[in-house]
Amino acid sequence: MISVLFPAYNEEANVAELHRQLIAVCNGLHEPYEIIAIDNASTDKTAAVLQTLSPLTVVTFAYNIGQTAALDAGIKQAQGDIVVILDGDLQNDPADIPRLLEKMREGYDGVVGWRQDRHDSMGRKIFSRFANWLTRRIAGLDLHDYGCALRAFRSELLRNIHLYGVMHVFIPVILADRGARITEIPVQHHERRAGISKYNFSKMATDLADLLTIKFLYSYALRPLVFFGTWALGSFAVASIAVIASMIIKWQGIYGFSQTPLPVIAALFCILSFLLLMLGFVVELLIRIYFESRGQTPYHIKSVATH
Repeated sequence: MISVLFPAYNEEANVAELHRQLIAVCNGLHEPYEIIAIDNASTDKTAAVLQTLSPLTVVTFAYNIGQTAALDAGIKQAQGDIVVILDGDLQNDPADIPRLLEKMREGYDGVVGWRQDRHDSMGRKIFSRFANWLTRRIAGLDLHDYGCALRAFRSELLRNIHLYGVMHVFIPVILADRGARITEIPVQHHERRAGISKYNFSKMATDLADLLTIKFLYSYALRPLVFFGTWALGSFAVASIAVIASMIIKWQGIYGFSQTPLPVIAALFCILSFLLLMLGFVVELLIRIYFESRGQTPYHIKSVATH
């Protein structure tokens, strides 16, 4: 079964047409499907319009808590083997869904859309290019367009993921860090015909903060002492350099210890080094307690075969 889901917030002029296009595309797939809409406590008539559409499962939030929470709820509601996600503003084209599914049949666990010909403002395009470049550098996953909402993933990989903040943008990064095969294909992108974009600069800044969180959780969560220990060694190196420099200055008679800030700098960085090292030990202990108390393992088994 294919589960197609889209979040909607104040999209009363778009959801009916989107549903019509999704029905046409899904009927052409010739396999079972479901469509799920998540109304994020819209203040217009979006909820009323969604209730008139069929077939459709509508998840309604009591209050607006953001797109990531909406997608998390939709993913948990989905019954299909493959989950297809797109926005509710008609900028993504449902006609691209069969191409995503066809690419997944090549053995991929996730396929992400790439809006080569974007219909957005110039400022948003420039910032998006910078954000995508920075994300590739930090995440290490070579995708051109992390912001494209049109995506398809195997649901078995999404079941143990809990999304917070704006982490839905980085689902490909999370899955890739868990060993999933992720790729991308060019998709269509249309101008917004009605409604107002919900994306702004503050959300862009939040994206970066969540990316750094994800990078730490999935790259260093199982070895936090390595992360904090590296910074501790760096701080200790700075302290050592400050000590050596202050001694050289003293021996050469240029300044006394009380006449230069180097001893203070050395002391501060020594303390910082110790604190970082202790923090690494504490986080290491907390992670072990977390996995043992929940009866979970830090690894994910893809398959077991007996021959």
